[in-house]
Amino acid sequence: MVGHGRRRRHEASINLARSHDRTAGIDYLVGDFLTYPFEPELFDVIVSVAALHHMDAGVALARMRALLRPGGTLVIVGLARNRRPGDLLWDVAGLVADRVYKRRRSYWDHSAPIVWPPPLTYGQTRRVAEAELPGVRYRRHLLFRYSLCWNKPAL
Repeated sequence: MVGHGRRRRHEASINLARSHDRTAGIDYLVGDFLTYPFEPELFDVIVSVAALHHMDAGVALARMRALLRPGGTLVIVGLARNRRPGDLLWDVAGLVADRVYKRRRSYWDHSAPIVWPPPLTYGQTRRVAEAELPGVRYRRHLLFRYSLCWNKPAL
């Protein structure tokens, strides 16, 4: 992962994923997906959860776009920071939802590195995504999240 200009690999997170893997056929790699020598257009689906804010978003989105096969799907759930006064309502709703979830569900404390606050605002993230992924669908969510969904045009 790339975090604030430093490259970090978090083997503990990968080992935890391996320990929960109950299916066969998944290969886990510890490395930087920005530079790992995958074959171009290798994946039918790429999913990223709470990772984009650890990297240069434009570079990471361009790499994901290049790694998708034509007709492939990219789904990202990410974190961004607020900047506009209108974001205050999202913050309040997110705090309430966070409290409700923590009381109703068990809480899992992960060992992955944390970058807070995220470097980009919601608006900046949306603009970068629209520049790199024409036709991307952007949605804002509670719990301080957004999602990006994009299908690479088929040949």
